[in-house]
Amino acid sequence: MKERVLSIRDLSISFKTNHGVVNAIRGIRFDLFKGETVAIVGESGSGKSVTVKAIMGILSSNGFINSGKIDFTYHRDDEVVKKDLVQLSKKEMRQHICGKRIAMVFQDPMTSLNPTMTIGEQVMEGMIHHYGTSRKEAFKKAVELLELVGITDAQKRMKSYPHQLSGGMRQRIVIAIALSCDPEILICDEPTTALDVTIQAKILQLIKDIQKKKNISVIYITHDLGVVAKVADYVAVMYAGKIIEKGSVDEIFYDPRHPYTWGLLSSMPDVNTVDEELYTIPGTPPNLLRQVPGDAFAPRNHYAMKIDYIEEPPMFNVGGKHRVSTWLAHEKAPKVSMPASLKQRIEKMKKEAE
Repeated sequence: MKERVLSIRDLSISFKTNHGVVNAIRGIRFDLFKGETVAIVGESGSGKSVTVKAIMGILSSNGFINSGKIDFTYHRDDEVVKKDLVQLSKKEMRQHICGKRIAMVFQDPMTSLNPTMTIGEQVMEGMIHHYGTSRKEAFKKAVELLELVGITDAQKRMKSYPHQLSGGMRQRIVIAIALSCDPEILICDEPTTALDVTIQAKILQLIKDIQKKKNISVIYITHDLGVVAKVADYVAVMYAGKIIEKGSVDEIFYDPRHPYTWGLLSSMPDVNTVDEELYTIPGTPPNLLRQVPGDAFAPRNHYAMKIDYIEEPPMFNVGGKHRVSTWLAHEKAPKVSMPASLKQRIEKMKKEAE
């Protein structure tokens, strides 16, 4: 049996705004196991970052959790500890969880680093704060971490300031800071957004290598399905604050069942495509200030049925670890196949993988 380190059940989150209450997360559930990677994908505004901010306990002041559990299991000395992160205060989260047992790599490395502090001070800070490590020991470990993330001449770089480094180096520093307290979970929120393509590949490979060495669990937040194919074991597809399809990376890429997932895969740029225009999903996401009747994706779905506008679909088990929330998976629903162009693309992807 694999060891489950994180279990989210029926999590619901809202935000108070000047226009009313936005129901940003509407009852999601997923698991993260030791040493594995879960990628959460979806359009901007689907609730990916809000979900991980809830795990870290860093929701903005106007956000609140309506219901649900975030069970985190970790090792403390020889005992196994299980905590519901929803029940912990912000002070408890800062003291015992954030940075120490769950660490996060944010989108933009320049805004993640303090411009007034040297790189060395920032990498050492967590070790000194959480574990009371001596400065000498913290310095030694910080140099080792910089070498681990591929920073050359690490001892010299300890005295550098963020503005003296390139974007790729800054992102490596952010990863080193995240790893400084040996966390059980590493959350990467669009970790390659601000970087060019060659540096992106290096950063992704770096995180993968570190994960293998340290056997940590990773959550990736991204809208780039190309990234997902390279790094994930499991994929959760989010739309309008809900997970609408989840499964292993092979199940989602080679056998997608939700029309939204079909749209995401079809809209991936492909150098071999014969189409003149890149596919786009029609319409816009729903306004979550209002109650969403039925399936939130129905107004944008070519295959929507009457029931989609009336009742929300449950999660259907379609084999293996694959689950999908669409009425098309019901045994009495009409049989609908994915678009022919996507079928061809998937066949091409399978051949390339082989």
